[in-house]
Amino acid sequence: MIDVQNLNFTYPGRLEPTIHGMSFNIQKGEVFGFLGPSGAGKSTTQKILIGILKGYQGSVKVMDKEIKDIGPNYERIGVAFEFPNFYSKFSVLENLKFFGSLYAGRTENPKTLLEQVGLDQATNMKVSQLSKGMKMRLNFCRALLNNPDILFLDEPTSGLDPVNAQRMKELILEKRKEGKTVLITTHNMQAAEELCDRVAFIVDGQIKLIDSPRELKLHKGKQRIVVEYRNKGELMSAAFPQQGIGENHTFLNLIKEYSIETIHSQEATLEQIFIEVTGRRLI
Repeated sequence: MIDVQNLNFTYPGRLEPTIHGMSFNIQKGEVFGFLGPSGAGKSTTQKILIGILKGYQGSVKVMDKEIKDIGPNYERIGVAFEFPNFYSKFSVLENLKFFGSLYAGRTENPKTLLEQVGLDQATNMKVSQLSKGMKMRLNFCRALLNNPDILFLDEPTSGLDPVNAQRMKELILEKRKEGKTVLITTHNMQAAEELCDRVAFIVDGQIKLIDSPRELKLHKGKQRIVVEYRNKGELMSAAFPQQGIGENHTFLNLIKEYSIETIHSQEATLEQIFIEVTGRRLI
């Protein structure tokens, strides 16, 4: 669905490129995450992909067509930026109806979308009355209006309480099951772990690593098992090599003789891997 080769981009008036030498591809039905600190180039790359930023060098193909040759296909993509803009004096429903009218094809029922994100009771509220979290959910509805093939989501769980953040994640995964392609830009590692099939670490306009969260965590971890247990009421812990754990007699005797409280493999977190690979923190 998306194929980028040797992408370079420099903002007008600047000497240093914001994006340089970036190459990646995203398959149909994949949730792909751009992870990086503020200013890394995540949003710039997203804006190039949706056709907002021109004048790039290299190849950027979306749905097999070069963006600089054909321009953006807004009928087939949905976009939700982190800081959504709506008509504040219009109601929630009026906003969605207006944006829906801009598409040439059939659009989704706005009331159905609002119900999916838990805004069905806010239908007639003016946007000026909404909290940030409510605006974020409304923004997601707007991105889904045209039933797009590709979704571009910028910090989709930002400003959401845990219940609505989980609701948003479930909706994104539902879209993946429907065969939609989803590109997420975020610095929220937990959201990336739960949602993304693959992630790309971006620092200073370059991709440092691309892989699935699972493979990264397994291969970068310590390959050991840590057991916490009670011995005469005292909490204790012991560590064992992960390889051959089923034949480790000390481990087997421990879990047989003592009251076990926790058993954890020591795979690395995405944030730990990001710091190790890039030397930077997600700030």
